[in-house]
Amino acid sequence: MPTYDYRCEANDRVLEVNHRMSESLTSWGELCARTGTALGDTPADAPVHRLATGGNVISSRSLGSGNAPACSTGACCPGGMCGLN
Repeated sequence: MPTYDYRCEANDRVLEVNHRMSESLTSWGELCARTGTALGDTPADAPVHRLATGGNVISSRSLGSGNAPACSTGACCPGGMCGLN
């Protein structure tokens, strides 16, 4: 299942959650229930929005090697694993 980052407008927190591509979470309460996070002082009905995040492509050559694939441009952070240019 894909991993998504969601940001809560009310508390500016970002949480990571796995769910189907066809699903979308809309509230802090729903997000907290999926991640096992306490609501805290944030209302359960506070809106959350899925963030656009970059992904890394893993080829069969790099699986099980213990090393993540290098950034294809080489222009990223040290080690080349930031995923963003």
